Amino acid sequence: MALSVYALVQLTQILFSISNDFATSYFAFFGTIVGYNFVKYDALARTKKVQMSLQLKGIAFLSFLSLIATGYYFLQLEKTAKIIGFVFLAITLLYTLPFFPNKKNARNWAGFKIYIVALCWVGVTLFLPIINNSLPLTSYMFLVAAQRFILIFVLILIFEIIDLRLDDPHLKTVSQQIGVVKTKRVGVTLMVLFVLLEFLSTDFRIEFFALKSALAITTILFLLFSNENRSRYYASFWVESIPIFWWLFLVVFG
Repeated sequence: MALSVYALVQLTQILFSISNDFATSYFAFFGTIVGYNFVKYDALARTKKVQMSLQLKGIAFLSFLSLIATGYYFLQLEKTAKIIGFVFLAITLLYTLPFFPNKKNARNWAGFKIYIVALCWVGVTLFLPIINNSLPLTSYMFLVAAQRFILIFVLILIFEIIDLRLDDPHLKTVSQQIGVVKTKRVGVTLMVLFVLLEFLSTDFRIEFFALKSALAITTILFLLFSNENRSRYYASFWVESIPIFWWLFLVVFG
């Protein structure tokens, strides 16, 4: 997941001609490791449902080193970017920790999970690099934001379908509320919109349109072939690799 976030930050830097901004790239990479491990293991640790095995100790040590790296690169950010970083840190904490007595955390707010995660990804991978480099907020930037939100939203739909049997029914994920078939229809429709939005670009380029069309088709295929019996690795490896391949393609052929 951290590599996917890193790849999307790199995509932002390519799209907006940003160079030598290592701070946002590594802040996003190491911050994702910390945030993901915190979200995944915090609740289990607090309820003492897991023992501190050698593997978990290794994960904790990796998270600690990543936290140090995150802090270091955070200090390299510009002042406004630091504020944005704090905002998304707060969202991550809200997503994980119950701040109010007898209240659930945001992760368990019915139907909100997918929007919170997609918002955080767009904020960190798009807005953070742009703000850190003092670039103006243009219509093209908001177009990219909309496309990226759609892409991440659909990728999360794939995770939701695969995790349908494991997720708490009270989460009310999209697939729980409308079923797998309708979820796939929503995802396909959104990916078509993802491609059509490219026509609104003030700097329309046929090669970008072709690349995003290929990206949309690949994502749609992963979505259509997803089901409750798929291995978790189907999503965690193949689906998360989509942003990485997109970035590498632009690096090689862009």
